[in-house]
Amino acid sequence: MDKAAVTIASETAEKKGLSTSTDWIAGDAEAISGKFDTVMQNPPFGVQKRGADRKFLEKALEVGCSVYSLHNHPETDKQLIQRLKNARGDLLQVEPSSFIEKFVDEHEGVVSAVYALLMTIPRMFDFHTKLRHDIVVDLYVIRSKGC
Repeated sequence: MDKAAVTIASETAEKKGLSTSTDWIAGDAEAISGKFDTVMQNPPFGVQKRGADRKFLEKALEVGCSVYSLHNHPETDKQLIQRLKNARGDLLQVEPSSFIEKFVDEHEGVVSAVYALLMTIPRMFDFHTKLRHDIVVDLYVIRSKGC
């Protein structure tokens, strides 16, 4: 629902010559219909509201053949955070969360790979207690069984 993010993505696609092959939508996930080759998403992680990412993942699997979806790493792993800092931007392959893997399977998808990456979040909301916070985020590469 972030119109500014969609505007930036659209402008970037234009600069990269991809504007005729991309569709950008600012709206509720339920507003999306059709079939797409690729869905890229950063759904809510469900930290503030448990399960908030589920409807996004379900919709992505319904409409997309390939889904790239960011999710909160299932545990705080200080060693993994240090490895990611040392990797300087590289992704590290990790095992999928058993919950997400099961959810994807139940919705006719297959997790092809999962990559951990380091995300630094600045203090942006009232509930943030630190000036910045490093978290591990997992990038799921998912294929729909229906494609």
